[in-house]
Formats: sequence, C-alpha cells, structure tokens
Amino acid sequence: MQFYYGNQMPLRVLDECEFWKHQEEEHTVVIRELVKNLEEKYVTALNEWEKALSNTHQYVERFIETVIRSKNNITPTLYEDVLQLVTFCLEQSQGFIDLCRHIRDYSEVIKDNSTAVVVLNHIIVESEYFMGIAQTILYEEN
Repeated sequence: MQFYYGNQMPLRVLDECEFWKHQEEEHTVVIRELVKNLEEKYVTALNEWEKALSNTHQYVERFIETVIRSKNNITPTLYEDVLQLVTFCLEQSQGFIDLCRHIRDYSEVIKDNSTAVVVLNHIIVESEYFMGIAQTILYEEN
C-alpha cells in the first residue's frame, strides 16, 4: 500500500484495488504457465478472467486519476461511485477465488501436481487478503 495519501479515503482503497487487480490478473498467467497441460475449460476461464481483471485494473486507475485531479474535493457522487467500484472489486475477487478453488479441487491435472496446489492456495490467500484489507479500509471510514 502506498502511504503518500496519509489516511485519505478513497485513495487508500483505490490503491489497494489497483494493486490487487493487477496481481490477480498476473495470477491467471502464473496458473496457466505452471500447469502447461491444464484442461482447456480452465485455460479458457483463466483467459477470460485475465481480460476481466485487466479491464477492472484499468478502470480503477482511471478512478485514481479522477480522485487525484479532484484535489481532495470528493463529491458525494464520486465517493458513491468509488464505493460501488470497490464493492465490484470485492465481488470480482470472490469470483476469482471461487474459480481457483474449483480448479484446485476438480482439475485432474492439478490433483497430481503438489506445486500447483500450493500455488493455487497461495493465490487464494492473497486475494482473500486483499478483500480483508479493502473491507477494513471501508469500515474505518464508516
């Protein structure tokens, strides 16, 4: 987390979203590269998730620029839009976690690859960490 904004919301939470959406996007690549013979349905799902996470990452970056340019004059509408975006990011992360768990639990290729299981568990924990941090920041503000 960057600390150039002090204790300011919404930059704090947007910074977390920006970092973790990029991480999750990269994690789709890590899984595909680690498990070269992964079933095609999971490869397709990971490719789709990579695109979706990239789009969210870019959208969050636009919001960060908007907030920075507002020079801390956050309108109620902008603040509400940020909260909706963060809620979407949290829901998206939960969906990504669900996919990772599904791959870990049902892929025949993964079952025989202990390294892949460890990596998937790590990816899940990291996304859960983001969700906890984002929720904590949001609750601190309310």
